Amino acid sequence: MNPEEREELARLLPSPGEPVLTSDRHDLLQEHLMRELTKEVQDTREITTAPGARERAPRRRFAMIAVPLATATAVAATVVVSTVGSKTPTTDQEAVDLLNRIAAVAAAKKSVTVRDDQYVYIRTQGSLEITEVEDSGTQIFRRSNWTAVNGKRPGLARITVLSGPNLPGHRTAKGTPEDMRLSPNPNVTTYRELEALPTDPDALLKKIYADTKGQGPTHHGAALEMIGDMLDDATLLPEVGAALYRATAKIPGVSVVENAKDLAGRPGIGLTFKDRDDRDTWVFDKKSLNYLGSEEEALLGVGVVDKIGETPGT
Repeated sequence: MNPEEREELARLLPSPGEPVLTSDRHDLLQEHLMRELTKEVQDTREITTAPGARERAPRRRFAMIAVPLATATAVAATVVVSTVGSKTPTTDQEAVDLLNRIAAVAAAKKSVTVRDDQYVYIRTQGSLEITEVEDSGTQIFRRSNWTAVNGKRPGLARITVLSGPNLPGHRTAKGTPEDMRLSPNPNVTTYRELEALPTDPDALLKKIYADTKGQGPTHHGAALEMIGDMLDDATLLPEVGAALYRATAKIPGVSVVENAKDLAGRPGIGLTFKDRDDRDTWVFDKKSLNYLGSEEEALLGVGVVDKIGETPGT
């Protein structure tokens, strides 16, 4: 088509006009823009148990960029085409399939009969960033926890520092266990409370969203944080564990990490989360799909024992 024909055709076509936004759409776009102009800066969470110690997991803090309202409105008008019809980030199908396979493996495990007078034993490997002391650095430690099944009796934490500096005021030699009494804590989910959770994934996710309402920088992130905190104990509850993984598959922004390692260096396949505050990665054995822990804490052992100090099988 020559230039004259294009010009003639243009005259015959109606003008596309300017896009007109309703007032509520305009307000929504302006709010969206201001969220987009929020920048994330990394910080670390203070450990409340000792001064000078910081968790390795980062926390997001938000700093708003000052933008004149007229400028923001003008920019909002320019993004109307890209925002109209945009969708909430969704969990990719590979992650959904993996979570459902993990759930099937968890559900097939044999359940354990547990008495109220027993203790849940969990052994982990973790890390701490020790700061504001002369010998600063990363501490790697192993921790064994004995917690009462019903949460009504004191428990025990046995911590062994493997490498790195000690906490301020702690002089225990590396490789030597140090015991700490664990008082009953109403803010910690007990085994019995975990056991009572609904095993329907939709009902479970609804409860988790309700329990974490107003927490975290995002609603999804707070829910994932709560689920992650329950996975260690949930390995003893096949139906609950399976429901937690199936509920996770319904949260947007979950994706697969083909090659991941837990904090103990064990390789596996991982799941990472767009809205998780610390961007942690859950790690699973590639063959068995058993939960290994995460990049920030490795799960080394879990079971039920009769007395504090005992380990499963002893």
